[in-house]
Amino acid sequence: MSPVQYLSQDRLDALVAELHDLKTVKRREVADRIEVAKALGDLSENAEYHEAKDAMILLETHIFEVEELIKNARVIDEKATSDGVARVGSTVVVEVNGKEKTFQIVGSNEADPVNGKISNESPIGSAIIGYGKGDKVLVTTPAGTVPYLIKKVS
Repeated sequence: MSPVQYLSQDRLDALVAELHDLKTVKRREVADRIEVAKALGDLSENAEYHEAKDAMILLETHIFEVEELIKNARVIDEKATSDGVARVGSTVVVEVNGKEKTFQIVGSNEADPVNGKISNESPIGSAIIGYGKGDKVLVTTPAGTVPYLIKKVS
């Protein structure tokens, strides 16, 4: 069984739409490319045919990956993040090295550190989950162990 994938409802909706597009539009486009390439003649030396077949393999692999992600998705319950305890979906304000930082803990498929979204599987995310305002946690990163003070969880 694949691990649970924490997703926002928006991300899950986007994946469902992407899967529909892959199965209907993209699959038909690649199948059409294969048919056009077949019409060119000898398949053993037909580069267009082999490229189209490779594209179909890549497409089917991507479809499988998206299906697995959807199948293993657990939508983040926004209401469950309102108890002051950090978990997937929480926005957390911490103090580290005298500076305040704000980020949202998200599933690994939505992580975007540049935009303040850290994975629940990251060193910071996994260390903070389960703690609340006023708690100090030690975060172990490749650069060493750093204390984080949780200032706010919402």
